Amino acid sequence: MSAMPDSTLANPEQRMADLERQLAERTAERDEAREQQTATAEILEVINRSPGDLAPVFDAILDKAHTLCGAAYGVMVIREGEGFRLVAVNGVDQAHVNALRQLGPPPMPPPAGSPMARLIQGEQIVHIADFPAEHFLENAPPQFRRVVDFAGIRTLLAVPLRKDKGLLGMITAFRQEVQPFNERQIALLQNFAAQAVIAMENARLITETREALEQQTATAEVLQVINSSPGDLTPVFDAMLEKAMQLCGIDHGALHTYDGELFRAVAVRGLPEPLADRLRQGFRPGPHHPMRPVLEGAPVVHIPDLTMVANAPEVRLAIEQGSRSLLFVPLRKDQTLLGQIVAVRQEVRPFSEQEIALLQNFAAQAVIAMENARLLGELRERTHDLEESLEYQTATSDVLKVISRSTFDLQPVLDTLVETASRLCGADSAGIAIREGEVYRYVSSTTAVDPEYWAILRQRTIVPGRDTVTGRVALEGKVVHVADILADPEYAVPEVVAARRRTVLGVPLLRESEPIGIIALNRQRVEPFTEQQIELVRTFADQAVIAIENTRLITQTREALEQQTATAEVLGVINSSPGDLAPVFDAILGKAHSLCEAAYGVLFTYNGEAFRTAALHSVPQPYADFISPGPVSPTRGERNGLAQIVDGANVAHFADAAADDAFQENPGTRAVVELGGARTMLVVALRKDTNLLGAITAYRQEVRPFSEKQIALLQNFAAQAVIAMENARLLNELQDRTRDLQESLEYQTATSDVLQVISRSTFDLQPVLDTLTETVARLCGGELGLLAIRDGEGYPVAASFALSPAACQTKYQLIHL
Repeated sequence: MSAMPDSTLANPEQRMADLERQLAERTAERDEAREQQTATAEILEVINRSPGDLAPVFDAILDKAHTLCGAAYGVMVIREGEGFRLVAVNGVDQAHVNALRQLGPPPMPPPAGSPMARLIQGEQIVHIADFPAEHFLENAPPQFRRVVDFAGIRTLLAVPLRKDKGLLGMITAFRQEVQPFNERQIALLQNFAAQAVIAMENARLITETREALEQQTATAEVLQVINSSPGDLTPVFDAMLEKAMQLCGIDHGALHTYDGELFRAVAVRGLPEPLADRLRQGFRPGPHHPMRPVLEGAPVVHIPDLTMVANAPEVRLAIEQGSRSLLFVPLRKDQTLLGQIVAVRQEVRPFSEQEIALLQNFAAQAVIAMENARLLGELRERTHDLEESLEYQTATSDVLKVISRSTFDLQPVLDTLVETASRLCGADSAGIAIREGEVYRYVSSTTAVDPEYWAILRQRTIVPGRDTVTGRVALEGKVVHVADILADPEYAVPEVVAARRRTVLGVPLLRESEPIGIIALNRQRVEPFTEQQIELVRTFADQAVIAIENTRLITQTREALEQQTATAEVLGVINSSPGDLAPVFDAILGKAHSLCEAAYGVLFTYNGEAFRTAALHSVPQPYADFISPGPVSPTRGERNGLAQIVDGANVAHFADAAADDAFQENPGTRAVVELGGARTMLVVALRKDTNLLGAITAYRQEVRPFSEKQIALLQNFAAQAVIAMENARLLNELQDRTRDLQESLEYQTATSDVLQVISRSTFDLQPVLDTLTETVARLCGGELGLLAIRDGEGYPVAASFALSPAACQTKYQLIHL
């Protein structure tokens, strides 16, 4: 007996090979995706562990990029001016590194037509299959060509690091054979370049914040010295010069006073004593002295390299004394030159704009100290004025101390400012109102000790206008002083407020010329404030702005770090739980609600008809019992959060669900209000393209709407949930496909085995029937099996599998079915 094989079984070996190849390809794709996810998570961990330190971040990025892109080696360079600086290498020995450094330090520009030059001109990538064949090498500097030959570069890929449209640097990947990179590898290197840019931007922000805090601390310390040494400028100048040298990297320096004829050093650091003593005695700069432009009115004299200045005796002497980069910052009061700060570096290292600005700030403080000393000397004959001035300085110092101690808490600063301003200016009450959108609300007041009046004042919404002093300050952005509000026809205020005010002073809190708040002082009697008192309130207003801005910047930095950490942790959960969405949903929900200040919430999945609960976070048990048993099917068009999401909205935000009559018509809304105690509700859709996959909800048990930043943050976590769901779907599809391939391979193998038995048993049918019976039973999961062949009216058993001996005795008996 023989039969023609089915077409699908004509070449089973080839079919098996194809299936094995497809399985290997799918497995490689999965492993590759996992490697990329793992590399991204590891780099995010390095960024999180090394805030402000880019070296380990660059090394990690370069190592992961080259490993995943199959590059032999490569470098990362950062742009500085017109040139590039090497910051990281991978797969390169020290000899190669030395050869790369032969290209010269910045600011040497790259050769025309080189990858660096092409990136500067705006190209998105530079991909050269055979680098030594490039024509630009013919005209490139010899050291550039030597590097190419020494390193054995053949195929080159250069990807830029860009922020907005600016080029920050580049990542390169080299191969020592002609083997172009594929599109996936190029995209992967671009992704790592984007991570490098993020790390650079984070480091820049952290560095700027740290430097700002260091400068503010130094300023506060100098002000404390000024405050503790009234009339004695020596400790002030010493402290100022010490802080300036620490923060600006100065080798030696001096602070000179100028009396119209001679400069005299009143503070010297880092100079030999004979030279310092000669400077203290006084000197008159000659016509070619580097500081001469200071006498002629220059705001700053910056000499990056003294050897490039005209060869005059005074210049040669300064060079012999070890001076190379110099900076002269004048001390001026109005147009009068009072002195200068001299900063010297012994190597060619120009001062940055930030360092120059810092020294100008110290110069301004020195002028303030000198002016304070002059005023103090004059006021020694006027005891009352002296005491008042000292009291103002002490109060300012106290406020600065409060600012330095209350980095994250603005309220103590505002309370101290209000209380101090009211006391020093002889006001009966004072308050600070802060801008919230287009209106202003009082956030601090000396009337807080009167709960009834403070409750009225705190509830007031002030809009820019002419009917109140606060409104006028908000409208005009300048000081408003009303001697008697009862004599002002434009002033309109409730009697309960007017009864406590007659003379009113309002001073704006200005940030970039825009009012962000108002400090107001009131007297119950008609007594205008003096110019000195108004100026003092201006100072307090400036300090309030500094405190508000510091708190804002520090809060933003902290929130950004918290969000990055939360994102990294969620990515870690996604990476550690491939295909398992439960821990991912729990992590996303927990992080989202913590950062968005939500009391509780739910993550729903959506199957096209109904929502099902996938994760709960801090949900009150009565409401959890309500939503957990079954699906939620919202009706389109309802004022229900889930219904609006189904209707196409990406966000549904309700400030007070309990106060909306339309909500009470919906059982689900009533349940979340009555069982869960929710007031403010936020629902964010989970969408893949236009497909709705689910929703994240966040509830607050008080009326407190979510901010735009919090809504955006919840949307970001929703996007992560969608990514996790998509990853799980793709992984499940891959697993299903793999099982199908394995099952198909098993069937093909069994078929091949049967065909082999048939081919070996040409004249003996029984082995074929036995093999068929056993194979069918095994592949179909059967415990027993038999094969019966019709014979007349019966079906005798022709073959069996796993039958008992007794049953096998009926093998040739007729079985009537």
